[in-house]
Amino acid sequence: QVQIVESGGGLVQPGGSLSLSCAASGRFFRISYMAWYRQDPGKQRELVALITSDYSTNYADSVEGRFTISRDNGKNTVTLQMNSLRPEDTAVYYCFVETVDRLYRRYNSWGQGTQVTVSS
Repeated sequence: QVQIVESGGGLVQPGGSLSLSCAASGRFFRISYMAWYRQDPGKQRELVALITSDYSTNYADSVEGRFTISRDNGKNTVTLQMNSLRPEDTAVYYCFVETVDRLYRRYNSWGQGTQVTVSS
């Protein structure tokens, strides 16, 4: 079983910055990819940013150039640095982790979600 613990989030003014962090622990052989999703009430959960085990990244068009995802494979953590925040970035942000066991079976795990509010 994999435990996901998120930290960060909160209230920030437009144009400000926030950093979200996520740590994975538990029984797994390795982590394949890590990602951040977000969801507004009444909307579908959407991918914000993703990073693979070899540090390749992918971003939603709406955050490209403003958000940066990074990971520390030694600590099993992923961080989302969010700059130039806009009111439309307001959402609950979820950490997602795909782990692999020694039989190469893949498992998906989600964090509990952390609220990000961008407002003046």
